[in-house]
Amino acid sequence: MRVAYRRLVFLAAATAAVTALTACGGDESDPGAAAGPTTVAGAEISQDAELHGALPDRIKKAGTVRVATDVPYAPFEMFVKEGRPELTGLDYDLGQALGAKLGVRFVFTPQKFDGIIPGIQAGKFDVAMSAITDTEERQQILDFVDYSQSGSGLLVAEGNPEKVTTLDDLCGKPVGVQAATNQFDLLKAHQAECRKAGKGEIAVRTFPKDSDAQLALRAGKVVADVLTKPAAGWTAKTADGGKAFDVAEDPAATGGYNASPNGIAVSKKTPQLTDAIQRALQQLMDDGTVKKICDKYGVGSIALAEATKNAAVS
Repeated sequence: MRVAYRRLVFLAAATAAVTALTACGGDESDPGAAAGPTTVAGAEISQDAELHGALPDRIKKAGTVRVATDVPYAPFEMFVKEGRPELTGLDYDLGQALGAKLGVRFVFTPQKFDGIIPGIQAGKFDVAMSAITDTEERQQILDFVDYSQSGSGLLVAEGNPEKVTTLDDLCGKPVGVQAATNQFDLLKAHQAECRKAGKGEIAVRTFPKDSDAQLALRAGKVVADVLTKPAAGWTAKTADGGKAFDVAEDPAATGGYNASPNGIAVSKKTPQLTDAIQRALQQLMDDGTVKKICDKYGVGSIALAEATKNAAVS
């Protein structure tokens, strides 16, 4: 997800910024997630006493987990209303569910994306939930508890009139994509497969913004718009009340093409917290809560069934 559009400034930037950050936390007056039973995306969640006991003493004493998040990045993190501080989104809801399960509050504080890792290293935040792609490079600095996987998806017109299911179905047809993105590279790489199948190359139409590609799709100038799978799901769910677009679901690529795991980033200095989050997340996967949260935002297909740790490999 954030590999494509918002790259973290890694080891050098993280090291340089640590000394500039204080160790104070975010705004702990934020309502966050109340301890005890709560309902998220229609799922009722109760505290697990064993998991609460497994938390680091500092977290238990404070009653909060300080979360860094870069807002907005739909559908993962958004403001409920422009100009207001209240948050919503997939990551925010997942944080409330985890908080309820662990018996603490997940307090979200907006933070520029390139400041997230330095903030965790400096002790300003305990974790980050911001659609962060789990990569081997990032694993040198943080641990990741993975909850979803996402790559590129296919947005089509409502009802999918061209019966698009896979990338092969785009061969010989006009397709919209934002210029200079991973999705543009995906289409370029697939041209050889189209030629091999004798179907003709994809007629790639590039646009400065994905919203322009969506306008072309509305006008019937392209048969599909290729963008990130979560963005495709959210757009299909919200545009014109869900009546403008659909997402073409390729059964061989449920999380999207070239999908990578997205994870909750935790300091390597707090393995006890990482372990508790991983166990709580697995419970929320097993009872269907994670899938319900993803479904709420139109991206049910990106939910993982196993809360893996540092799953990214080259």
